[in-house]
Amino acid sequence: MSHSVLGHNSQALSLHVPVPSSRPGVTPDFSALGIPPAGLCPRPPVDVPAADIRNFAFEMIRVLDDDNEAKGEWKPDLDADTLRRGLRAMMLTRAYDERMVRVQRQGKTSFYMKSTGEEAVAVAATMALDRGDMCFPTYRQQGIFVARDWPLRDLMNQVYSNSGDRLKGRQMPVFYSSREAGFFSISGNLGTQYSQAVGWAMASAASGDTRIAAAWIGDGATAEGDFHYALTFASVYRAPAILNIVNNQWAISSFAGFAGGEATTFAARGLAYGLPALRVDGNDFLAVYAATQWAAARARANLGATVIEMVTYRADAHSTSDDPSRYRAANEASAWPLGDPIRRLADHLTALGEWDEERHAALAAELAEHVREEGRAAEALGTLGQGPQLDRKTMFDDVYKDMPAHLRRQREQMLGGE
Repeated sequence: MSHSVLGHNSQALSLHVPVPSSRPGVTPDFSALGIPPAGLCPRPPVDVPAADIRNFAFEMIRVLDDDNEAKGEWKPDLDADTLRRGLRAMMLTRAYDERMVRVQRQGKTSFYMKSTGEEAVAVAATMALDRGDMCFPTYRQQGIFVARDWPLRDLMNQVYSNSGDRLKGRQMPVFYSSREAGFFSISGNLGTQYSQAVGWAMASAASGDTRIAAAWIGDGATAEGDFHYALTFASVYRAPAILNIVNNQWAISSFAGFAGGEATTFAARGLAYGLPALRVDGNDFLAVYAATQWAAARARANLGATVIEMVTYRADAHSTSDDPSRYRAANEASAWPLGDPIRRLADHLTALGEWDEERHAALAAELAEHVREEGRAAEALGTLGQGPQLDRKTMFDDVYKDMPAHLRRQREQMLGGE
């Protein structure tokens, strides 16, 4: 066998390792995002074949332009009161996050994760859904609860694992769950919520129900097997689901390129499964609302699932255990070209003559006080290591529908020792 056949004279192979555009001390560069002017993308009919809108996976649906005006066919028909309600929900979500980080630093809870810069991804999407639709979030969509007017006190109780915690101390802080709020249990096993959402949606369709499912997953978790299993089932059975990919540029300290975001868009992954795929400005409240509304109408018409990539930015740390200054430029958040979702919606309302800075400041103060009041009420039920705690007898509750004999014996032993 000749040397040429063996490859002896061939060029040496090399492995490509993705490298982020900026690291600490380097000027941030987001030029690869490819941000088009607002209003350029046409809005197709809900029953359009997925193959006819393949380009939507590579473009970007944007409604708000640089002058705070709503442009194009995707502009949703929302009145000023609805826009103000969305603004309030995003501001309240941020105020809640700020307080919970402070109490974590005070040692009142062990852990917290903020959604700063990503509020529209949860709030606008939830407002475009029906109240009965089931949400399958990851750990940065607390805005779902806020958009559905759920009491903050209930969330705080769970973060504190106090005597009022509906989950009885069995979940990590921020791993909320509420059937009544249509908020499926958060899991630390990333990606599982996608399979659960598609399965729930299939069950809804099989039983002749009218409710749909909406799921959120981070860009990093799209590399998990559950993501691909879910898309297969969603495609084959036309599950009535909205499958959101929250591309906030970072999976803890790993930038999106390690999950495949360097080679193509995350929305493009839906194309391989024959699903319509949209790429959306995730910091544009109107664009997120409109895209979700379109996907929901498609699901309710028995036309199947839609994949939506929400292009956004994680403006703060991954969690209270994280220091982003160690892996990204200190000014990267301020360099993010799609701005802040709260500021953009406030400026749009101002441009409409429906808002101003005085009202904005007054609302911010009102919401901060509301969060403080809810916080005081929650802390009265206990915090981490202080105040009232859950009765240890509850450890045997809600585990099995019919408690097995060995647990009954353990419970009897515990009660007998008191």
